[in-house]
Amino acid sequence: MSLHSDMMNRIAEADIHNWNDISAFVDNIAAQSPGLIHYSKNDFYEQCGKGIGFITYDFGIDGVSIEIFKYAEALENIFKEKSISLPLHFIAGDFHEKADVVLKPQWRRFQIDNMNGWNKWGNGSSFSKLFYEDMPEGSAVSDTVAKDMWHQACEFAEKLGKYLEDNNIGLLIPVNIPTNPGNFAIMLAITIVSEAFGTYVLSSNHDFYWEGGKPASERAPDESPGVRDHFFRNCDNRPFWNLFTRLYPWDGKRWIQVNINRPQVEALIQKFDFNPQKVSELGTSISETFFRRASRLFIKSVRTRMNMILSGGKERITTVSAQNHLKELDTWMNNQKPLMLSYKDREQVDLNQDRTLYCLQPTRVVGRKRIEMDLQMLKALFHYPKFAEEFKQNSHYQLVLHITGPTPVEHRGDLETVIQAYIELCKSVDEDVARRIYLAFSVGNDYHPIFEEYGYKALSIEDIYHLATVILFPSETEGRGLPIIESSAGGIPIICSQYYPEAVFEEVVGSDLPDEEQIKYILFPEDGFSESFLKTVRQLLLERDKFQSLIEHNRKAVHLRYSTEMIRRKFKALLEVLRNIDGLYDN
Repeated sequence: MSLHSDMMNRIAEADIHNWNDISAFVDNIAAQSPGLIHYSKNDFYEQCGKGIGFITYDFGIDGVSIEIFKYAEALENIFKEKSISLPLHFIAGDFHEKADVVLKPQWRRFQIDNMNGWNKWGNGSSFSKLFYEDMPEGSAVSDTVAKDMWHQACEFAEKLGKYLEDNNIGLLIPVNIPTNPGNFAIMLAITIVSEAFGTYVLSSNHDFYWEGGKPASERAPDESPGVRDHFFRNCDNRPFWNLFTRLYPWDGKRWIQVNINRPQVEALIQKFDFNPQKVSELGTSISETFFRRASRLFIKSVRTRMNMILSGGKERITTVSAQNHLKELDTWMNNQKPLMLSYKDREQVDLNQDRTLYCLQPTRVVGRKRIEMDLQMLKALFHYPKFAEEFKQNSHYQLVLHITGPTPVEHRGDLETVIQAYIELCKSVDEDVARRIYLAFSVGNDYHPIFEEYGYKALSIEDIYHLATVILFPSETEGRGLPIIESSAGGIPIICSQYYPEAVFEEVVGSDLPDEEQIKYILFPEDGFSESFLKTVRQLLLERDKFQSLIEHNRKAVHLRYSTEMIRRKFKALLEVLRNIDGLYDN
């Protein structure tokens, strides 16, 4: 009997009525997981080289997908050194059109319906039942939700297990699913399948539910709610919470935890009692193309291509008024296309116009990115006399705030907040000034079919940074904070917040490192915009040459600390940990 058939028989025989029953099943299947085998190095590479699978909620051009691309390339190169042509598999609930940017054509894709997270899981109803609605311990509601989660997990396990078995996948790499609970049922399924099959698992953790979240009972009277407090909604339901905290993340027999920063490593070891030998840190890498020195001609090419993307293939962009866009927001959310907003309707804009001041926010529209603070800062800047007068007197100046990523459906309200902040900025200045301030959304697009006529290539992530005069990044919480690293490599100054966890921010900028390895930044203020801060922003936009020494310093600092070779070395070490994992269980 195949492992898949055996697992499905055990699932069919299970009598599940509540959370305790699910926990007992998980305990049982983990206890009966196939025995550990100590492979030789060559045999282990042969075993894993039959197929490695990445699994996450969805693939697009978000930070997680981009990091997965780096990991996949590193593994491909490692196995190539062993003369193994490694089949790579990418498993998700959704593959967005933009996924083609980060997934190579030869990499195999497998979509499992309803496996996406948050509002895209069961149209948000399943997520809501666990994290936004009350589920008292011992109640009929609690039992009903438990049975629903179980049935969904069984369906996921059947599909996932069949795919792993059919494709001889020897190593599974779930990314963020075991730590950021967007879909409880798929995490339960991954746990069941990996233990039933004896699959090696490298859990790649970017965000944890407890980062920026805690129970209401633990919050100080004057403490603001955290962005992830909702995960603790039913922490008083002990059977549910006991299972939840065991799964996130799962400390399986063949599992190792790989985190993107040191505080996460320390938390798993010190707070959650994970074996230190099964917990590691994996940094990011920066490709050499990020360090390219962009000529004026190259920047013009990048802006020309973005012109075409934002205009729908035309030479100039025709804008939509922000007020009109708000009226049509429901329609646009369902089919997000690039556009540029303006104060008045149907303005004509050319990004290559001389004296275009370009502010780039290289993220999705998500509440914790606090993009509205960009506009609050710009509002203060347009009321800073020296900048305001220069901009008003020089009619050739135009200012663009460009947000590169899409808006997840569950963050529609955050998009409205951003657009309203833009409208408030425009209302606060004279109309002739307001008509030269624009808000652009490229929603992850890097290509337009008209490129073919001009022989243009699609824009890369590295190219898009070179649109900018300055990068804006006022994020509240981050697992890493890639824009700080990427903008520094590209030679673009950045204004960023000191986000939570503070230790992660300090690690990214290298606070404890020698000066030559530290990234220099302009701090986004939390309590108003001082005259000295606004003076600095004015200089960044109008006199950027004054920051050339900072730019060169940051290029060197990033080059010293991040490399693709570092990622390969780290994955080789992680594979060795997995190969020798049986030794961690010796008495």
